[in-house]
Amino acid sequence: MELVLITALGVGGATVMGALIGFAFKKLSHKFSDIILSFAAGVMLAAAVLGLILPSIEYGGGGWMALLITIVGIFVGAVCLNLIDHIVPHLHKLAGVDSEKHPNKNLNRVLLFVLAIAIHNLPEGIAAGVGFGSGDTSQAFLIAGGIALQNIPEGVVIIGPMLSAGISPRKVFVSALITGLVEVVGTLLGYCAVSVASFILPFALAFAGGTMLYVVSDEMILETHAHGSERGATYSLLIGFCVMLVTDVLLG
Repeated sequence: MELVLITALGVGGATVMGALIGFAFKKLSHKFSDIILSFAAGVMLAAAVLGLILPSIEYGGGGWMALLITIVGIFVGAVCLNLIDHIVPHLHKLAGVDSEKHPNKNLNRVLLFVLAIAIHNLPEGIAAGVGFGSGDTSQAFLIAGGIALQNIPEGVVIIGPMLSAGISPRKVFVSALITGLVEVVGTLLGYCAVSVASFILPFALAFAGGTMLYVVSDEMILETHAHGSERGATYSLLIGFCVMLVTDVLLG
């Protein structure tokens, strides 16, 4: 449990680390941001497949029934995030807030942007917690590492719009801290749920994998291909995926 808590704090703390970087570099170029976010997308994609979806089939005992449970879990996870997206705006629709021209008018949009990140952090935290609940520490670290890498650029992008909207640096930092704490809570929830009811592990792994695939496809890839850096973003995603593939093989 101590290891899970430390990892949860690390995953959540990655958002805060990104926020600190955002304070230091308030005006990162779109190209640089897209390259970093694409690398994180590749890492998350590998973590979802290698650390969650394939183990889901394995823990389900293999065969058609295990495959069916995994597929259902993937779609249920994706649908849950899709429902969340109907409640709060998409991250990619708010990330480009033109807050320099109309800071006061865009304040609500910026706050919704931060709220969207916080809500999306919950299932990501659950994914990390479920990984530890499976008992495979190496795979759990693979998943947690992938999510943490994704959280760093996510923390970076929330700083500029909030500062431009007139929010004080202190409140901006507190907001980033809260989004990170949401992930800590999610990690603990995922771990406790699987630990208490181990029979739900195959479905829980697939569910967590589905949420991660949804975030990568619906949010991260779309955002990184919106500013003319498609080629670099694509290769960066492939590099991130291969880095996690090598890591998985070495840890295995």
